[in-house]
This record gives sequence, C-alpha cells and structure tokens, in this order.
Amino acid sequence: MLSTITKIFTDRSELIWFLIRIPVVLIALSFHEMSHAYAAHKLGDDTAKNLGRLTMNPIKHLDLIGTICLVLFGVGWAKPVPIMTRNFENPKKGMVISSLAGPGSNLFLSLISFILCVIFSAIFGYTDALTLKPEGVGGILAFILCLFLYVFHIVNLSYAIFNMLPVPPLDGSRLALAFLPDKVYFGIMRYERYIMIGFLVLMYLTGFSWISKLVYLISDGLFSLVSFIPGLGFIKAIPNVLFYILGTI
Repeated sequence: MLSTITKIFTDRSELIWFLIRIPVVLIALSFHEMSHAYAAHKLGDDTAKNLGRLTMNPIKHLDLIGTICLVLFGVGWAKPVPIMTRNFENPKKGMVISSLAGPGSNLFLSLISFILCVIFSAIFGYTDALTLKPEGVGGILAFILCLFLYVFHIVNLSYAIFNMLPVPPLDGSRLALAFLPDKVYFGIMRYERYIMIGFLVLMYLTGFSWISKLVYLISDGLFSLVSFIPGLGFIKAIPNVLFYILGTI
C-alpha cells in the first residue's frame, strides 16, 4: 500500500490517473448505492429513502476505508444501504433485486462510458500508437476527456465485478444465497460483517491484482470485439494510445 501511495506522488502519470479516479469513484459509488435505494423503494421499502440514501450526494454513501481502497486499488465499498426485507412482498426476491440493482447500475455506466470513449477517441484521433503528445489547451482537454471516460469505464466495471463476488455482504451473495432455505439464508446474513472482514484479510494477503487483471481482460475484449466491425479496426488500439500519451505527459 505504501509503495502505491509513493508511486502516485512521484510519477506524474500515476498522479493524473489518481486525480481522475477521485471524481469517478464518487460518481460510481453514489450511483451504485442510490440504485439500491431506488430499487428497494420501488419494491415497497422506503427505509433507505427516509434516511436520505436515495441521492447522488456522495457524503451520504461514503465509507472512508472502502473509498480509499477503491481509489488506490480499484476495489472497495460504500456504507451499505439499509433494507428492511419485511417490507417486501417477497423478502428474498426483493433482497436479490435490490442488491443486483447496484452492480447492474455500474455495468450500465461502464458500457455507456465505453461507447463514449470510443466515439470521442475516434473524433480526436486517439487511435494511432504514434499519436503525438497533445498540445495546447484544446488538445489537453480532449485527451483528459477521453482518459476520464476510459477510467470511468474501468472503475465502474471493476466495482460491478467486485460487488458480484458471492461473499456476504457483497451484492453477489444475495443472488448466490437466494437458492438456500430462508432460515439458512438469513442466518448467514447475520454474520456477514465477520465474513467480510475475513474476506478482506484474505484479499490483502493474496493481493487485489487478480481483479484488475480480470477487469482489463474484459475491457480489452470489448475494444477488440468492436474492432471486428468493418471499418472500426482502429478501436482496438485506443487503450494503448491513451496509456502511451499519459506516459509522455
């Protein structure tokens, strides 16, 4: 962790990546948690809404440690949205739907930002590995926009994948445990805090890199898939071009 922090403040490209990641994380976390609250509200539970969690205000959602982890390592968490399952017509089904609304919203944001990144990168010419360093205010702003969209795509994809892991209290556990009898399901949920602590310790010991590798594998696959469309072969080069330019700033 110390080496990661040191690198941010000693490497200009790492610092730029870090500064862009901050607003991206705030938006991704807030939209994720608001989506949980909105889904619960539509299903009949206004607990989160009454507590002010049906909002894009990041202050209402941030967990200090979870946010720091997301900014530094690409994986993290926010304060859980309170949900009273007894307010749902079908408690287990309601919990599953409201839980999946979070990562589903991040996948949506990731896809939209991917499309916009492709469009603007093509417009501004960031599709050639030999692209020169952007010059002038306009060139720099154009590059920052494309890089922002790419980071937005990566962070939201990362947050969605991490939250879909079948580990309580992550959202994926709601789906995985939904197939268990109610007594077992809600029994496990009682110990989700301790399960999460154990999981984070395990993640720390084994490292977070495998999630990053999976995220970039999926992202690169999307760029490659689009590049198969006739006339769009240049799309595959966009991530490499953006990283190349970032490294020359």
